[in-house]
Amino acid sequence: MKILVTGGAGFIGSAVVRLAIARGHQVVNLDALTYAANLENVAGAAGSDRYAFEHADIRDRAALDRILAQHQPDAIMHLAAESHVDRSIDGPDAFVQTNVIGTFNLLEAARAHWIARGKPEGFRFHHISTDEVFGSLGETGQFTEATPYDPRSPYSASKAGSDHLVRAWHETYGLPVVLTNCSNNYGPYHFPEKLVPVVILKALAGEPIPVYGDGGNIRDWLFVEDHADALLLVLEKGQPGRSYNIGGENEARNIDLVRMICAHMDELHPAGAPHADLITFVADRPGHDRRYAIDPARLRDELGWRPSVTVEQGLRRTVEWYLANRDWWQPLLARDGVGRRLGAA
Repeated sequence: MKILVTGGAGFIGSAVVRLAIARGHQVVNLDALTYAANLENVAGAAGSDRYAFEHADIRDRAALDRILAQHQPDAIMHLAAESHVDRSIDGPDAFVQTNVIGTFNLLEAARAHWIARGKPEGFRFHHISTDEVFGSLGETGQFTEATPYDPRSPYSASKAGSDHLVRAWHETYGLPVVLTNCSNNYGPYHFPEKLVPVVILKALAGEPIPVYGDGGNIRDWLFVEDHADALLLVLEKGQPGRSYNIGGENEARNIDLVRMICAHMDELHPAGAPHADLITFVADRPGHDRRYAIDPARLRDELGWRPSVTVEQGLRRTVEWYLANRDWWQPLLARDGVGRRLGAA
């Protein structure tokens, strides 16, 4: 299968690219190379004769038409997005432009491509989204595919908008789409502005480890390589028009996750004192959702998928990777906004 992956130089997108190439697919990686993208993420796959790269922005319809006409993909996996909640609070415009307008452009380009090829039944447009579109849970319950949308941040609102567009293009035009909404990802190649890499790198530097609020916010943690595996499965076997929630089945409070990382750092990179001593509680961000939790029953029952990595296993592998790959993350610390508190307005 030839797959066009948007955002393939980003964190999740690059995991998809690496796995797809490893499994024998052809991949066209389309990426605008914004601040969080890094072609080093796909350096191992780039040497394959089944890999191609296109430097383009999903907001550029003419570029999308050209790329689709040139490469003639059998499927599109749409991962290109602005995704950092804190940045969306400070600058929501980029999130609306990329996540909503960009998705609209890609849908229209994909529809034209699909029609030009005679509307092949096997074509798929796979839209990758987030559990944040569902809002915040109380102490009990889980998000299902039927949970009403209730986004609370500019980021999640923009992703909710893109989800609605994808469903509308299926219902109105018959475009064969599948959607997935995932829980919090972590793992190797994670850009150093998200919680897990921030904790690792702050601990490594002996600097205060910031934890928002009381640290009681709960997330379901999904190892990125497990996520990539689930995404390819949905692309190949998911039912058109259907959505699938992807979770790690690993709920944890932020403070407990931070302490787990610190414990791994104590073992793998011991300092003069426990790394947990560096934990510092800071003012919470506006509209911080209290709890997310995924019910993965549909994905498990219909397609037979379950995560293979526990949060303890995944965190250890992630800490080991960051300790072994300083040449990857050190240059990223100089990029715009990295290391500064964002989204405090």
